[in-house]
Amino acid sequence: MNKRNTLKLIAAYALLTGAAAIFSACSEKSPSFSAIDLTGADYAKDFALTDYNGQPRTLKDFAGKVVVLFFGYVQCPDVCPTSMAELAEAKRLLGKDGERVQGLFVTVDPARDTPEVLKGYMEAFDPTFLALYTTPEKLSVLAKDYKLYYKKVDGPTPTSYSMDHSAGSYVYDTQGKLRLFTRYGNGAALLAADIKLLLQ
Repeated sequence: MNKRNTLKLIAAYALLTGAAAIFSACSEKSPSFSAIDLTGADYAKDFALTDYNGQPRTLKDFAGKVVVLFFGYVQCPDVCPTSMAELAEAKRLLGKDGERVQGLFVTVDPARDTPEVLKGYMEAFDPTFLALYTTPEKLSVLAKDYKLYYKKVDGPTPTSYSMDHSAGSYVYDTQGKLRLFTRYGNGAALLAADIKLLLQ
């Protein structure tokens, strides 16, 4: 083997080694989430809603925090309170990092979920959580953008209806980018672990 071929082999080996190192470094930086990874999704990018204090809200208001957004309604018997309780527990599990988590609850029942009702509901889980609402017309548009299903189910009286709705939370990173969808029932520990990855 002549000197030129030897140098070519050495150069090729160096390139391969360098490439392997680069790919290895990339794979190490790719977090492994328990929830569904929606990184790069072209929907649910933002919202324009009002909180129970009457203040207009968008994702930009929570820059620097991981935002966990859930659609539900106050009279929901099981899914909604369980989901909010799990989020509150996940925040507690994160300790000091929990201060960088913002829980948001968007009502799909604005007719009954008044600002006063929403405020009391949030305080039952965590005083830092906010509940948001909008008009029925704007809610319908927002639901399409979030690929959210909800439907009124009549009860025995006009005010005793229930609301069928998608069960899961949208998780945004500290830059306001949609990253995850966590299904109902995943548990507080897995949610806390995913949030911790997003905070790193």
